[in-house]
Amino acid sequence: MTRDVLCLRPEADFERADSLPPGSLGVIYRSPADIDVPQLMKEVRALVIPAVGPKLPPHLFDGTSVQFVQVTGAGLDRLDLSLLKKLGVTAANVPGGSNNALAEYAVTMASALLRRFVWADAEIRAGNYREFRARMLIDNLAGLEDLTVGIIGLGVVGTAVAEAFYKRGCHILYYDTTPRDPQTAEAFNAESVLLEELLARADIITLHVPLLPSTEKLLGKRELSMMKTDAILIQSSRGGVVDEAALANCLNSGHLGGVAVDVYSTEPPDPADPLFALQGEAARRILFTPHIAGVTRQSAAFLFRCAWRNVARVLIEHQPPLHRVC
Repeated sequence: MTRDVLCLRPEADFERADSLPPGSLGVIYRSPADIDVPQLMKEVRALVIPAVGPKLPPHLFDGTSVQFVQVTGAGLDRLDLSLLKKLGVTAANVPGGSNNALAEYAVTMASALLRRFVWADAEIRAGNYREFRARMLIDNLAGLEDLTVGIIGLGVVGTAVAEAFYKRGCHILYYDTTPRDPQTAEAFNAESVLLEELLARADIITLHVPLLPSTEKLLGKRELSMMKTDAILIQSSRGGVVDEAALANCLNSGHLGGVAVDVYSTEPPDPADPLFALQGEAARRILFTPHIAGVTRQSAAFLFRCAWRNVARVLIEHQPPLHRVC
């Protein structure tokens, strides 16, 4: 068997999605922790990695024969792009493959939090059907129609999320100094505003920015306090963009109507994360998911097939990769 590609995710992932690589590629599947990975990095021509996971240690590329790195998703957090450039290694991702899944997640979580569906389930199981139903009616809970949604980061994903909310009758604000497609934003009447204005006006805020020095703790104590007291926050971008301790304090104080958290500052999250210590109603106002907002059967199949096509394009067809990032 030729050794063309080292893939650091299980073959079963691709089998489940009916997205195995072309038979003309010799692919070796390993876990990042396998002892022979450093040696294999000196024998293969390409490396395929999931977008989610710890940063690849620089020593893996010592004396490497890898010429091309393909990420099976959009995120580039695991790569040291400056090191790859220095080594002359090209890299590519698959942007946009999870758009529909992420948009579906944001709309679903916003609706579930606004209407307290998960909270109601817990109360009914606890025998509080009558009391909690009465409270829901008294609180006059809102649906999505006519609410104002603030999109932080109007890139490929943010645009898809904005469009999904717009189709449900929402008014769209966005904060992005360099939006990917302002003309598309105009098509659903999205209004560009400063971050402070977005925080003050939006009923629902959803984050779609990468983790960079400029976005780390983009929403901290000050920013969270600017939000409406009954606002909904959807965090499905990257862990670290929201200050988790500040968010926990915000929920404990009764500020914010609800929060959905799909990404964490460390993954798996630290059991000592203050968000997990919330009690009472504060705990009922937060929904946790395991970094899976963009993962569906359909999105996985799209991402994997695009990734393998790109690897074949580079190794077999000797063409430059699509979606090259370095």
